[in-house]
Amino acid sequence: MSQPRPITIFDTTLRDGEQSPGASMNLAEKLEMAAALADLRVDVIEAGFPIASPGDFESVRAIADAVRGVQVCGLARCNDADIDRAADALTEAEAPRIHVFLATSAIHREFKLKMDKEEIIQRAIAGVQRARNRCDNIEFSPEDAARTEPDFLCQVVEAAIAAGATTVNIPDTVGYATPTHMGRVIKTLVDRVPNIDRAVISVHCHDDLGMAVANSLAGVENGAGQIECTINGIGERAGNCSLEEVVMALRTRNDYYQATTRIDATRLVPTSRLLSSITGMEVQRNKAIVGRNAFAHESGIHQDGMLKEPTTYEIMRPEDVGFTKTDLVLGKHSGRAALADRLKALGHPVEGETLNVVFAAFKKLADKKKEIYDADLVALVEKRAGVAAGVWSLVSYEVKTHTNDVPSATVTLAQGDRQVTETFFGGDGPLDALFNAVQKITGAEVAVRDYRVHSVTRGADAQGEATIEGVAEGRLYRGHGVSTDTVEASTLAFLDAMNRALAGGGPPADLRRNAV
Repeated sequence: MSQPRPITIFDTTLRDGEQSPGASMNLAEKLEMAAALADLRVDVIEAGFPIASPGDFESVRAIADAVRGVQVCGLARCNDADIDRAADALTEAEAPRIHVFLATSAIHREFKLKMDKEEIIQRAIAGVQRARNRCDNIEFSPEDAARTEPDFLCQVVEAAIAAGATTVNIPDTVGYATPTHMGRVIKTLVDRVPNIDRAVISVHCHDDLGMAVANSLAGVENGAGQIECTINGIGERAGNCSLEEVVMALRTRNDYYQATTRIDATRLVPTSRLLSSITGMEVQRNKAIVGRNAFAHESGIHQDGMLKEPTTYEIMRPEDVGFTKTDLVLGKHSGRAALADRLKALGHPVEGETLNVVFAAFKKLADKKKEIYDADLVALVEKRAGVAAGVWSLVSYEVKTHTNDVPSATVTLAQGDRQVTETFFGGDGPLDALFNAVQKITGAEVAVRDYRVHSVTRGADAQGEATIEGVAEGRLYRGHGVSTDTVEASTLAFLDAMNRALAGGGPPADLRRNAV
């Protein structure tokens, strides 16, 4: 049997994924996510679109400087300013890549670019050549390639490779393709582009018709050597090819695809959860690979088969993707070392003062709950990940409400050794009154754009996790709060968002950019 063909995993969570409404991240969050992607062992991190904003430039520059063992990529249109800005952002990267793109489909040529075919080819050549003068590793994308005429697509790809492109990415920009269609496009390039052997063929598929993963795998079947994807499949509109799904499809059906990746699959669930925590975008329970129900069995027939032989109903083991075999692990008598060991196994290594803070919160929770689950522990770690020095913390709160009565809330917050108490009368309910009391103390105003609360684990004593998206001065701030009391969790989430707003630096509230 021949050796499996290596497939490059190009992660664009921080670029295309971040363009998903509500998924914008600040610099600290992007750096945390980039470190997790490096630990996951992706081959390429597309860190952003440097020309889009000063914030995007800084985030690409910071990631390029911080992460090692992975290529860091910046996106650019085929114009000089974009390419130079991307190259400048990647100066400190260990392994930089510049990704240039230009639309090629008839509809884009006519209505967006107003350019003819020859102009497109010349612009693509010029863009690739300029990028190649700044970097040896160049990717070229003919945007909307899946809807581009095959003859013209072959011409553009051949010209880009001749100009110095080392990867040619074939995007299904609007999620229009089917697996047969996408496979045919890739096979056409393999068969008809004379210099195709000088570049890696990549696929970048969107999920508008729910076929991004299938289309990406069809590309691999027909010769693609790189897949562009995102954690949890986030991205423009319906999202992108899901990294965890395509990676596990190649791994589980290696007998069919004869292809492999260097991804550490045991990091898939922790990385998925980290992204959900940062963006507030929860994964649906029945999502393949990383959803809560992905390895759950309720049917009696399934349970019987599982007890006799797990492979009767499981084609993967939950521990292979980062779920833990044992859920109930710790109690009130557990020590600091046991907690640290369990958190490390869950993909959240903590030490020093952070461990002390989490351990104190764990002991407090253990006095309230009989059973502490892995999800409870993860929530404790995520709860401590806010802004640090100078933040306001919740000391106590009291709410009064009754049918047809005006609600009121009294809140006491601490900032260092200082404590301040305020009362607010009115609002649309007890939570609104609490949030207004918090705002009176801090002096900041955050308009709540989205509010969600859900159970972290199961049982009557389960922790509730609240997530709030708020807007302050045109910038987006997310807050998270966890408590067995959902009102307290909601107040903590609002206070977290408020602290972040006071610190500043949030992403624009309505960030929309170019997509490939």
